[in-house]
Order: sequence, then C-alpha cells, then structure tokens
Amino acid sequence: MHVRVAVIGAGFGGLGAAVRLRRMGITDFAVLERADAVGGAWRDNTYPGCACDVPSHLYSFSFAPDPRWPRSFSGQRHIRAYLERVTDAFRLRPHIRFNSEVESARWDNDELHWVIGTTGGPLTADVIVSATGPLSEPRLPDLPGLDRFPGRVFHSARWDHGHPLRGTRVAVVGTGASAVQFVPRIEREVTALTVFQRTPPWIIPRADRPITGLERRLHTALPFTRAARRQLLWGIRELQVGAFARHPGRMKAVERVARLHLRRAVKDPGLRRSLTPDYRIGCKRILLSNDWYPALTRPHVRLIDTGLREVRGSTLVAADGREAEADTIIFGTGFHVTDLPIADRIKGSRGTTLAEEWRGGMAALRGTTAAGFPNFLTIIGPNTGLGNSSMILMIEAQLDYLADYLATLGALAPGGRAALAPRPEAVAAWNDRVQRRLTRSVWNTGGCTSWYLDANGRNTTVWPGTTGEFRRVTRAVDTAEYEVMTRA
Repeated sequence: MHVRVAVIGAGFGGLGAAVRLRRMGITDFAVLERADAVGGAWRDNTYPGCACDVPSHLYSFSFAPDPRWPRSFSGQRHIRAYLERVTDAFRLRPHIRFNSEVESARWDNDELHWVIGTTGGPLTADVIVSATGPLSEPRLPDLPGLDRFPGRVFHSARWDHGHPLRGTRVAVVGTGASAVQFVPRIEREVTALTVFQRTPPWIIPRADRPITGLERRLHTALPFTRAARRQLLWGIRELQVGAFARHPGRMKAVERVARLHLRRAVKDPGLRRSLTPDYRIGCKRILLSNDWYPALTRPHVRLIDTGLREVRGSTLVAADGREAEADTIIFGTGFHVTDLPIADRIKGSRGTTLAEEWRGGMAALRGTTAAGFPNFLTIIGPNTGLGNSSMILMIEAQLDYLADYLATLGALAPGGRAALAPRPEAVAAWNDRVQRRLTRSVWNTGGCTSWYLDANGRNTTVWPGTTGEFRRVTRAVDTAEYEVMTRA
C-alpha cells in the first residue's frame, strides 16, 4: 500500500494534520495509531483528577470550536470526547489504521519515499508527519530493588483501575503536574500515603469553575462571543511571554501569589519549608491546584522531601535514609520528552536514525523538519513547547507549514515525485538563533533542573517567543532552506 502522507499518532497533532489534509482535498493518506482509539495523551492518561491546565476555549482547534465545554478547565473525559467528535465531524475514521504501531521507517533515496513497517502491516509514503507527541512514553526511574517490590507498581499515565487502593498504603514518587492532580483524589481512600519529592513545584490557585448554561447558550447562539473569549485568553498569555523569555525578574509578582497560596494552606512551618521551591518561578512548569497543599496536611499523608533512593522489599528508602512501607507504588515521574522513542525507529537518507542524529540534542528547522530526513515533519518538534499557553496554537501553526510544504512538493514535480531535505546549515542557523534567545529565559536561568533541558543541559523543548511569532515563521516554506530532489 502506498499513500501520499502517513501521519503517526491520532492525538491532537495527528487529527489536526488529518483535518488539514482533507481540507486541502488530499484523501490519499493514512493515520497510523498504535492503540484502538483516538485521543493520544488524553486517551492514555485516565488517572483520578486528570484535567487540562489551559482554559477549555483555548485548548481546542480554531476550526472546531465547541460552545459546550462544561468547565473553564476541562477534565480528561471531556477533552477525549471532544477529539472523538472532531474525528467524526471531519470524517477521519476511514483514514485511521488502529492497532498499527510504527516499528520502523526508512527513507529510500532512489524512490524518494518512506518504507514503513507497522504492527498492522507495511506501507510506503511520500511524506511522514510524526505526531506522537512528547507526553506519550512514560519515564520510570531506574531504582535498585524495584523489580523485587512485592506489591503493585504503575505509572500515572498507565493507571491500573483494576487495582484497589482503598485501605492500603500507597507511595507516590514525583510531585509534577500529574501527581498534583491525582494525590488529592487518592488520599481520601488510602490508609497511608507517602509522597517522595525531589524538588517542590510552584503552585498557584486554579481558577476553575463550571461554565454556566447561559454562557453555553450565548456561545452557541452568538459565535462571536465564543471567539472573543478565546481571543482574550490568547492575548493575556501572549503578554506573559516577555517575563518568561526575556525578563525573568518580572516573575516575582507571580511568585508572591504562589507564596501566599502556600502560606494560607500550610500552617506547619516545617512542611511549608519543604514545599517552598529554591528556584525562580517559571523555571519548571507552574502548576495550578487548590487541593494539593491541603492534601499534604492530612494526618495520614507524609511528605519525604529528599526523593526515593532504593526499594527493599516493601520498604522504600529515601535519599536521606528515611523509610516508608507501601503496598503500591505510583510513579508520577513524567515522560521521555528530550529522547523521543520514535526517533530510534526513523532512519534517514544517511542511514542513521533520528536518535543518532540528535545524540547531541534535538534540533529541527522551524521546529518541524530535521537535517538528513527528507519529507519528514514533526508536529510538536524541538523547541515548540510552551510554558504558559495552549499547544494547540503551535500545532495549528505547524499545520500551516505542512500545507505549504505539500503544496511546494506538488509545484516542484507535477505528475512526478519530489522531496525537500533541510540543509544542515539552515537547521544549525535556526537552532543557534533559538538557543541564543533562550539564554536569558527563566527556563535557562531560573536555577532549576527540569524536563525542558536535555541530558547535555540544553533547552531543546521550549519556544522562546509568542505563538503569534511562531505562526509567522511557519507560514510558508522557504525552499532556500532545503535541498530539492525530484523524480519523474
């Protein structure tokens, strides 16, 4: 089977790409999805309390607005239901090959196409659009003795709903975005809860509320009100970029809000000290919660602020020697973000994998195309992440680039086959520009270690500008940045 475009993944990025292809009149494409349903991270993350920290009206496609969001910050099931509706509304299901995990993809220099192996069978494609996302592969720490733990162990992104927690002793490893959401839910059930924290997060109040029926009716009857709400949410976040990217000192006002939030919720000075970060707010992801701090003050909840060092049977040993007993361990330890697993499976024109090419750090031209990998585009690629706004805005900008990329290929070889290979010097120039801009950012100077930084200490994840700027720089393909290849 041969298709013009193979899209990997059926989350926001993959479904958005599929919609854009259909709107361009391209129906010769396949979406390769390893699971049996759409949704990506919003299908996989089903832990208690899972919700988005971006307002609902901004965390949705501009071409598929929904006036029916039930809350200002929507939960996982509502976002997944939204993606199911998008799939049906744009008639995407005939293009999706479920249970088809990409095992390998190899560029054929002679045929100018990709040879793809999947669990659902092989195919070839002129273009690959990788939309696997950075939050798709859970990361588990390599802890001595973990393999001999007699109880149940799972990651929050692979929640075991068949394993009862009520009346048991639970240990949670990690205090990131997921743990902040599920710990307040499970502490109500368990007998004892121990939270292992390496670095405390900055927490600010979550201004969540139900969206009233009147608001929903208004947004349905008068679409411009819905658009205005989205525009306001977008504009506020665009104005915040300067503080994150260029003037970290301006974050002090937000830090004062976070300190007040902590002081009001936690009266014990020792616990409050353990929960107070020693880095500038914004360096790590700022989290939103109203119930995280209160959960940690419960008498049956214990915070160990030195992290987990090893496991000895059912005894968990912290870095400072403190011990805790547990029947279940839940890891909220994040994902493989700077070492994307899909990169090991993609082999480019030089016979090397994307992981090998990115050994010194991920780098892509305009966050989308990589040197040595013709006709390969990544949605949410290197340095496209955001610290304060909606990734859907970045995805849609990259979809604009995808559309112009495909139009350019068609113009280069009418009736034939063409490929665009990013010039290494163009990728290097783009990456140097991005890295220079990041040197002043709070992500680089805030004094923390975060998943924004790779193993070499380079920030290969965050975009240092506004979403409006990113849309401008991805509006059209500049063929001077590419080597053009054609075949009759």
